[in-house]
Amino acid sequence: MQLTSFRSFGEQALHYFRREHESVALEPVRGPAAWRGAEMARRDDWIVRLGAPQIAELDLALAAARATGRPLETLRREDFPLPGLAAELAGWARELRDGRGFLLVRGLPVERWGDDDAALVFWCLGLHLGRPGAQNPQGDLLGHVVDRGEEATNPNVRRYRTAGDIAYHCDLADVVGLLCLRAARRGGASRIASSVSVYNELLRRRPDLVPRLYEPFLLDVRDEEKEGRVPYIPIPPCRHAGGRLCTFYHSDYFRSAQRHASAPRFTEAERTLLDLYEEIASSPDLRLDMVFEPGDVQLISNHVVLHARTAYDDEPDPAHKRHLLRLWLSLA
Repeated sequence: MQLTSFRSFGEQALHYFRREHESVALEPVRGPAAWRGAEMARRDDWIVRLGAPQIAELDLALAAARATGRPLETLRREDFPLPGLAAELAGWARELRDGRGFLLVRGLPVERWGDDDAALVFWCLGLHLGRPGAQNPQGDLLGHVVDRGEEATNPNVRRYRTAGDIAYHCDLADVVGLLCLRAARRGGASRIASSVSVYNELLRRRPDLVPRLYEPFLLDVRDEEKEGRVPYIPIPPCRHAGGRLCTFYHSDYFRSAQRHASAPRFTEAERTLLDLYEEIASSPDLRLDMVFEPGDVQLISNHVVLHARTAYDDEPDPAHKRHLLRLWLSLA
């Protein structure tokens, strides 16, 4: 039986959490992933601007994929041929895996393509970068990040379905990609920070708190408990091996696990750790804000980058509401 081109939610999560660990890092972690937002804001080498030749190649690949007549989830990399862009795409993957851990690709003609063709191109770019995966147990492969009018304070509501702010977190995949189809009227900036730099600053300020990051925090599964699942799962935020620090952090879901009576209460030190970690990540020196334009694709490594979002005001016309597509990828 032929393997699917994507991983299930469970397969992807297991792959993502297969993080090697040798020891607690008690010295600052070095390397290109230890960037600071204030420095990145003064340069633009993390922005890839697509030109006419690249767009023409994407147009041809789109036509080839459409000609197969197959649905998106059954397409293979060879159904969307990109011989001219192959070397550049390999470079993007290296940057995500071994470099800064993020980049912004600018210039996809999403208005000309329309939502369906833009989604197909986004999915197929993912096939060239790695292996896409489901974003929930129901098997959704392309998430629609749009305000559906749900209550942001409800702990069972996924905040990406609201216009509220979203605290720092990582997703359960090596890479998360966001394609902007339509921007908000006001707000909705993507805020990212290097989890390596946050760790280094925490180590400088409060080295006594650092070892706790290597012990499990409870992650609230929220509405997934409707599926008969346990209400939370233990996950250690940090793993360190071979000089590489991998971090999974999810502020809202670590904190909301406290709503369950069976969950141990946070100690004062744990509350201090979470508060300080997020304070450091939000500092102007460490964070980098991006305001998306239609046709922008943001790619982020969930191992070395935290991401968040500011609240936004939307256009009153439903046809012009802020709308992003989300893709999760495994790089190996």
